[in-house]
Amino acid sequence: MSNEKQSFESSLEELEKLVSNLEDGELSLEESLQKFEEGTKLYKFCKDQLGKAEKKITKLSESLKEVSVEE
Repeated sequence: MSNEKQSFESSLEELEKLVSNLEDGELSLEESLQKFEEGTKLYKFCKDQLGKAEKKITKLSESLKEVSVEE
């Protein structure tokens, strides 16, 4: 995972690649642990991004309901 600003999509793509590498079973134990650690960081980032998006959607949906009620 780089220090550059990352997007949800690029993080998810990187996570999918890590999972594929781990499932192949061709990595050493040390490499597997490193990839697993990277994967947990990417998973947390993606989960946080989804949580933020969900809150934003909920807030926007509620504001639309308020507009509908006022009309």
